[in-house]
Amino acid sequence: MSHFNKAIKTVLEHEGGFVDNVHDPGGATSFGVSLRWLKKQGDMDEDGWLDGDFDHDGDVDADDIKAMTMDDAIAFYRVNFWLPVYDEMHYLIAEKTFDMNVNMGKRQAHKLVQRAVRAHGTILDDDGALGPRSMAAIAMAATPLLYSIRCTQAGFYRALIMRNAALRKNGVRKPNGSEHPDFSVFRKGWLRRAYS
Repeated sequence: MSHFNKAIKTVLEHEGGFVDNVHDPGGATSFGVSLRWLKKQGDMDEDGWLDGDFDHDGDVDADDIKAMTMDDAIAFYRVNFWLPVYDEMHYLIAEKTFDMNVNMGKRQAHKLVQRAVRAHGTILDDDGALGPRSMAAIAMAATPLLYSIRCTQAGFYRALIMRNAALRKNGVRKPNGSEHPDFSVFRKGWLRRAYS
């Protein structure tokens, strides 16, 4: 569990406090916990309240994101992110993958790790599921793998920014009719995060 304590410090440094950026598809966030994710959690502890309903008004909304404390966020991360996967992973890769998971979601983060593993000669599908083969390959290539993950993550961000810029330039809209977000506003922070 001691590796979680180091990893969560990195996440909190990257995420900061409350933000409600119109270009963030996750909606309002605090300490990296997004409103979109928090709404999906339900009442997992079965106490009669939605786990994200910090103000106990019966719903999960931006007011709950504002009311969430750092300790609340840390508890969510430990139970929902760290313990299911990263506690058994090489600590360098666990810390990096955990940080990516918070930023881009578990499936995408795990796919990027699998792509980086392939660059080290292990044939893996990039399906986002870190099963026994993925975990064994990660353990074998741990330290050099970290450098490949950083490059893969940076490349993912650059491609995402360019793709959304092209969609915006060509006037392509989302299925709901809204404009695609301008991810270029996140470029500096995303690349700093990738190479950390």
